[in-house]
Amino acid sequence: MTKPDTDLIIAGGGLAGATLALALARMVPSLHVTVVEAFPLSPDALPDSYQPSYDARSTALAWGSRLIFEELGLWHRLAEHATPIEHIHVSDRGHFGATRLHAAEHGQQALGYVADNRWMGLCLMRELLETNVQWRAPAEVTDMTPIPGGVRVRLSEDGEDAPELTARCLVVADGGRSGLREKLGFRPDRHSYGQNALIANVSTSDSHGFTAFERFTDAGPMALLPHGSPTRAGHQSALVWTLSDEALQEVLELPDQEKCRWLQDRFGWRLGRFTRIGTCHHYPLTLTTVDEPVRPGVALVGNAAHALHPVAGQGFNLALRGLMTLVEQFRLAEEQGRSIGDLEVLKGYQALHREDWQQTVRFSDSLVRLFGHSMLPVAAARDAGLVGLDLLPGAKRWFARKAMGLGGRRAVIERPGKLKREAPADE
Repeated sequence: MTKPDTDLIIAGGGLAGATLALALARMVPSLHVTVVEAFPLSPDALPDSYQPSYDARSTALAWGSRLIFEELGLWHRLAEHATPIEHIHVSDRGHFGATRLHAAEHGQQALGYVADNRWMGLCLMRELLETNVQWRAPAEVTDMTPIPGGVRVRLSEDGEDAPELTARCLVVADGGRSGLREKLGFRPDRHSYGQNALIANVSTSDSHGFTAFERFTDAGPMALLPHGSPTRAGHQSALVWTLSDEALQEVLELPDQEKCRWLQDRFGWRLGRFTRIGTCHHYPLTLTTVDEPVRPGVALVGNAAHALHPVAGQGFNLALRGLMTLVEQFRLAEEQGRSIGDLEVLKGYQALHREDWQQTVRFSDSLVRLFGHSMLPVAAARDAGLVGLDLLPGAKRWFARKAMGLGGRRAVIERPGKLKREAPADE
């Protein structure tokens, strides 16, 4: 291939795609990166100030993700509207089992954070517009053809075919619901949980005290994450509520006051009375994985590569660690004079990330299956396990590290000339 139009095309400029673009701009500035995003983007579209919305959707960021954003020079911005999780309370409704995690016991300021997706996107865009990353927006990647030394990518702009782009590599970061992954020949493995996640922000009469609650019920798990302020322990929490198809429809048809009563019945009174529920979003719960997420010149990242049950809040954090592993491999390829689209380079990313995503998938999936089982012997065993987890320092430390996103491999990438190969998983 003659000189390509760009080195790398990222299909999708959401949280995963934008983070990858920023990381490459910071850590591998020699690469020419083009992001293709379906939504319009311009400096004029970015507000000068951020006004939090009660109905804003949010993401749980593990402590390990904070460390990554610190490496990217972004955390100081994100922290302005990131609510810390200082405590985690895990319980089994109607049973005695419970375990508690406290950041101070692990020498940390927080176990994780909750940040609005809109705020995270705004911070990423502000930083990206100061880099050399090129944007094609609004536009979509509709197809890709392998060519010697890279790929030829077909684009659509405003529903019309646009001039094709050549690149050394294409990274698919447009989420799990896009058809691009399947169009390129990747075959995801899907397992439906037969349930739905209802997402909303809620207010309670008692302060959350910077505590995240993970509550397992006979109808499925639910989580309440502290939300609203980075410094004041307020009364707003982000809700993730697991519901069957029938229950979801029934809840959606209820007035807000009745929704709060339903929620009260399922969650209990640990935060006092539920006084308000905001706009409800929902989606079906499916475990989706792609066993071989790379091809010559193509790699899947984020939800395009693996989508998890939200029960443990690990989805984006796993994706972020994968992005950093890919950046690490691209950096090494550049230093060695190899093409970033070389299959061996991409297989290096796959091999290093595989154990992390397999362990994280097993961890999240086992929680769902274990706590979704209502048989008495199983219920008794898991309650004993929760009590044991609360009492045994070694087991509790392991669980805390999983919750904090520190259990898997973490690529450590510094500015050019300072690449470190790897931080131990237990660092």
